[in-house]
Amino acid sequence: MSGRIHGLDEAAVKGQRVLLRADLNVPLRYGRVADATRIVRLLPTIRELAEKGARVIVCSHFDRPKGKRRPEMSLAPLAPALAEALGRPVAFCPDCIGEAVENSVKRLADGEVLLLENTRFYPGEEANDPAFAAELAKCAEIFVNDGFSVSHRAHASTEGVAHLLPSYAGRLMEAELKALDSALGHPVRPVGAIVGGAKVSTKLDLLGNLCAKVDLLMIGGAMANTFLAAKGIAVGRSLEESDRHQEARAILDQAREAGCEILLPIDAVVAAALEPGMTCQVVPVEDVPEELMILDVGPATVTEFAVKLAKLKTLVWNGPVGAFETPPFAEGTVAIAAAVVEATASGRLCSVAGGGDTVAALNFAHATDRLTYVSTAGGAFLEWLEGKTLPGVAALIR
Repeated sequence: MSGRIHGLDEAAVKGQRVLLRADLNVPLRYGRVADATRIVRLLPTIRELAEKGARVIVCSHFDRPKGKRRPEMSLAPLAPALAEALGRPVAFCPDCIGEAVENSVKRLADGEVLLLENTRFYPGEEANDPAFAAELAKCAEIFVNDGFSVSHRAHASTEGVAHLLPSYAGRLMEAELKALDSALGHPVRPVGAIVGGAKVSTKLDLLGNLCAKVDLLMIGGAMANTFLAAKGIAVGRSLEESDRHQEARAILDQAREAGCEILLPIDAVVAAALEPGMTCQVVPVEDVPEELMILDVGPATVTEFAVKLAKLKTLVWNGPVGAFETPPFAEGTVAIAAAVVEATASGRLCSVAGGGDTVAALNFAHATDRLTYVSTAGGAFLEWLEGKTLPGVAALIR
């Protein structure tokens, strides 16, 4: 595809109505924001637009109302939360299209901010209906997409509007794309990846794409059990996908042909059940008792991973390597995170991580702010790693 993505440095926004697509799908508890990470990461773009004299109109989805107006999924509680974080007033409009929006926008002065109601209250949002996209676009003269985390969806507010207005990437979008390009687009080699999580079946495309792009692929989590079982190693009562053995073997063959080294666990922490405080033991993966299950990588695996990590220049991480949410099965993930942090801090490693469970695991390990970049995107981060085109990103190219 010819063309390129244009950033805010190229946008003349003073006195202009700017429709900003954000991702404000944040967790709420008792009507208050429980995790403001996505709000905080959005602030640089809103501040820059406001300080340059734009009339900033923020739109976002929230939860899954399925095209119906549901009061409990209103974005109204986000307006005061956004205002507090921003340090300036944020008006709220109880709709995202129509006369109410027109009237709210008319009242905006240069540098002021308006938050629109949940775009998913209309079925045209997720259907990427051209008429709905046109209604959204009517309120603005410029479109800025700062919602990388929702840009894997071809929705009206992510993809449709971008074809109707001069469109630019926000600062968070730019940061995400730069980080991902440094990780897989044009990485400094050798480049490696850590992939964990529960199921091989959900990450077949990811593993297949990484095999062709990285020099080293470290596999942990329950998905590693499937690879071990596919190699004929008995894994006891461990979670594994017996119907995916053929695909696991195919990935091992693909990696071998591509010159990608794959590391699987060599020892494991096993217990009778995934419950807090369980008695556990460390065993070689070849000696997992038939009545026990693998719930974390063992210390020898951590050491091997750390030795390999020390030789890398670039690392991509998606998925925890153990059941970190349940003590005492977090030690492997925490120890590997510490090794990544140490290599990053020394300047030897560019480390990029993302995905919901990954961010939670890094938060648990107190490592999130100590990697080169941690993406708050879930599905979009995964699809980018899979080598797929993200509609919301592609629509910005001109």
